[in-house]
Amino acid sequence: MPLSEQEQRLLEEMERSLYRNDADFVATVGGRRGRPNYRSVVLGVLLGVAGVGALIAGVATQLLFIGIIGFALMFLGVLLAISPSRKVSVEELSDLADGQRSGRGSGSAGFMDRMNQRWDRRQEERD
Repeated sequence: MPLSEQEQRLLEEMERSLYRNDADFVATVGGRRGRPNYRSVVLGVLLGVAGVGALIAGVATQLLFIGIIGFALMFLGVLLAISPSRKVSVEELSDLADGQRSGRGSGSAGFMDRMNQRWDRRQEERD
C-alpha cells in the first residue's frame, strides 16, 4: 500500500532531521556509500579467479600449502571486491542535509521543533 503525499513528506522530513541531528549515528550505521570503485571490483574478481585456480591446482597436486594460498587469494579477492569505496564523512552528511533542506524550502524550524510546537498548541487548546 503506497504512502500518501503527506506521509511521504513527513518521512522525508524525518530523514532530513536524522541526517542533520544524528550525523554521527548515520555515519557509523551506514549512511550513504560513495560510488563503487570499479578498479577494486575488477582486481577482486581477478584475485578470486586466481584463488580458485590455485585451489584447484592444490587439490590436483595434493599440496596443502597451494590449496591454502588459493583459498586465501579467493577470500582476499572477495573482500576487495565488496569493500566500500570510501566512508562518507560527518561533514558531507551535514552538507547533504543542508542541501536537501535548502532545496525543499522546509523553513527555518526543524521537523521536531514544528512537531513540538503543534503538540504544545494542541495541549493549550484542550485547557
